[in-house]
Amino acid sequence: MFNSVYRVLLHGIGRSSISQNPRSRIVQLSSFASAAANKSKPRSRNENQENFTVNYLINTCGFSPEKALSASKYVHFDSTEKPDLVIALLKSHGFTTEQIELMVKRFPSILLCDPEKTVLPKIEFFRSSGMSERDVLSIFCGTPNIFKMSLEKQIIPSYNYIKSLFESNGKSFVSMKRLAEIFCCDLQSRLLPNIEVLREAGVPESKIVVLLQYQPRVLMVGRERFRKVVEEVKELGIRPSCLSFILAVQAFRAMNKSTWEKKVALYKKWGWSEDEIILAFKKHPYCMMISADKITAVMDFLINKMGFESSVVLHRPALLSYSLEKRIIPRCSVYKVLLENGLIDKGKLLVLLVEKTEQKFLQRFVQRYEGEAPGLLNLYEKELALSRS
Repeated sequence: MFNSVYRVLLHGIGRSSISQNPRSRIVQLSSFASAAANKSKPRSRNENQENFTVNYLINTCGFSPEKALSASKYVHFDSTEKPDLVIALLKSHGFTTEQIELMVKRFPSILLCDPEKTVLPKIEFFRSSGMSERDVLSIFCGTPNIFKMSLEKQIIPSYNYIKSLFESNGKSFVSMKRLAEIFCCDLQSRLLPNIEVLREAGVPESKIVVLLQYQPRVLMVGRERFRKVVEEVKELGIRPSCLSFILAVQAFRAMNKSTWEKKVALYKKWGWSEDEIILAFKKHPYCMMISADKITAVMDFLINKMGFESSVVLHRPALLSYSLEKRIIPRCSVYKVLLENGLIDKGKLLVLLVEKTEQKFLQRFVQRYEGEAPGLLNLYEKELALSRS
């Protein structure tokens, strides 16, 4: 049945007699296709329901025809009553039309939730926790499937546990935007066992809190797989008390063996040995999570265009994490002027020049040499502007 609708949508059949409003066009096209289909055979209730759902998702929730058709395989309704009530409730609690459309696209089943018994209590719970209105909205927009989780059995116990863990380590628990996904992860079968794996490995609670605060998804995996990841990191000789240990856990959790081997092969092309690659990883685990394209671009610029040895990056692999266009190139333009004017020695201060905060960089490498290198600030600002264009 929907093959005909889909063809009409894609090829514009009957375009001259159809309204130019995209959403009303979809309704008319569906009606047109429905009438044609009815001449040949009666439609089943499921077909009617699917057609109704698709039209609603397109006209009310901003879905594309393809996405609406796909979502209708999992979400079915033949009345606007419940979906309209859900949308009305969300709007009455500060969600914009754009935010609601985003949530429905990510989690279409929200339209079938009971607005008073399922949706409202969760909104009220997070508001009562003392979070800002902006953070409350961000939690649901970013993780709308939280609406399907049990408030009493999952959300509240997880909230209370994480809050106590944060507070016992002197951390603020005001913002939970990153932590929202944790409430979709079972506390007893995943979160607690994986935290215990880290404790057994010797990771301090303060570092576990850092992991929860910035990368909670790392813990959302089966216990045996997580234990294997932790053991692999320990075998590298990274001390569990160091921040780099949990960063390495994050890296190993995010990569498979094939990805690791491809990154190793790439770094070898730039002259690094396997031992040196492991050394760089231990210093800055993110160097194995950076895309191959970015690694190539940064190494090419620093080595081939700036003339540095690859050992410069090997000793400070964090250089690979910075934006090439917005940070490395603009600051290296300053470096070249300082070098040409004999104000610094070749190879000296590059790492500091790139890693310093913006304010400290300007103070130490721009304002300090304004007399000896006129126009330095203008050059830097011009390079920054180019990176934003």
